[in-house]
Amino acid sequence: QRDLGSYGSTFYETPHLDRLAAEGMRFTDAYAACPVCSPTRAALVTGKWPQRTGVTDYIGAPLQPELWKRNTKLLPAPYADRLALEEVTFAEVLKEAGYATFFAGKWHLGPEGWWPEDQGFDVNKGGMDRGGPYGGKKYFSPYGNPRLEDGPEGEHLPDRLAAEAGKFIEANHDRPFLVYYPFYDVHTPLMGREDLVKKYEEKKKRLGLEEKWGREGERDVRLVQEHAVYAAMVEAMDLAVGRVLGKLDELGLAENTLVLFTSDNGGLSTSEGWPTSNEPLRGGKGWMYEGGIREPLIVRWPAKIKAGSVSAEPVSSPDYFPTFLEAAGAETPAGVSIDGKSLLPVFAGGGLPDRALFWHYPHYGNQGGAPAAAIRKGNHKLIHWFEEDRVELYDLSTDLSEKNDLALARPDLVDALGAE
Repeated sequence: QRDLGSYGSTFYETPHLDRLAAEGMRFTDAYAACPVCSPTRAALVTGKWPQRTGVTDYIGAPLQPELWKRNTKLLPAPYADRLALEEVTFAEVLKEAGYATFFAGKWHLGPEGWWPEDQGFDVNKGGMDRGGPYGGKKYFSPYGNPRLEDGPEGEHLPDRLAAEAGKFIEANHDRPFLVYYPFYDVHTPLMGREDLVKKYEEKKKRLGLEEKWGREGERDVRLVQEHAVYAAMVEAMDLAVGRVLGKLDELGLAENTLVLFTSDNGGLSTSEGWPTSNEPLRGGKGWMYEGGIREPLIVRWPAKIKAGSVSAEPVSSPDYFPTFLEAAGAETPAGVSIDGKSLLPVFAGGGLPDRALFWHYPHYGNQGGAPAAAIRKGNHKLIHWFEEDRVELYDLSTDLSEKNDLALARPDLVDALGAE
């Protein structure tokens, strides 16, 4: 959550996303449905908790427990390595309702045959089985991506995908359209445009920033945002957002277009380059602490949302499916059950009925986190660590950094939240 200026970053520069927040609603308590990517993406497109889809770990992790090679106390649970074609996605429902549907970027929800074009998207630019741009020259053309034609040598992936989104919007500006553009940035491999990397190296020097480290379990955790390559990737993503927003402005479509920006897991702070810090949130990607699951969520819809609004409503990835459907005037298909709640009442300045948010991650991630489940209800959050059958309880209203475990002091809450 801490990677945007509008959420407190003073090192990364995100003027276009900050503008989006100023023109729309910024959520302070928005969550990814899982501390890693694929399960959150499954939740987002289906409106269900990831465990209902079977996709509970990032696709590419060892699939069955008997393939597990690490010396851990438990075996990870089996998981589905693709989003079943029987699942109904928001793209399928909106397509049925007359929308032109477009996908660009990171899919990571199964092998060929389970790609965006098989799940309701008319156009797919770059979406496939991989979780990052690992072919060709990665973030630069030639991409070696079976769903994206190479551009000129050295073309930058976020800029290219933003241009593709703009072309699609232009071609469909006179009819309802859906653009789903989940960025490859800021995923590994850590690679930035040379000019932007240089800019942030100079900024780091100018501000006198130095690496600072803490510990989370067995892992070092970065405590200061000062990684120049990661900063360059954040800015490149922001520039791509600006390019898409610019196309909406140019075509006079901004007023009645719902734009939603969020993320699929917390910032990577305990492994794989350790590129960012989520301080004061604890932990990062792969962890059940707030640093692993609390995300930015910015929504702009000038016709319906008051500019500069801020909401503290706790919301999660499954909520976007029913939100999109209600915004489009489309019905949830008969026989499809969803876990999310439409956020339209929140956009209008209201709230949602009291409810709990849930997480279930019965796996060992690459980032040091261990198998766990969690629930947030009101301001309280209970984490159940499966290895030791141990619980932790936090009051997020007074302890956002999750330093003060209340489990022993509040057995009543532990029991009630555990039962739920």
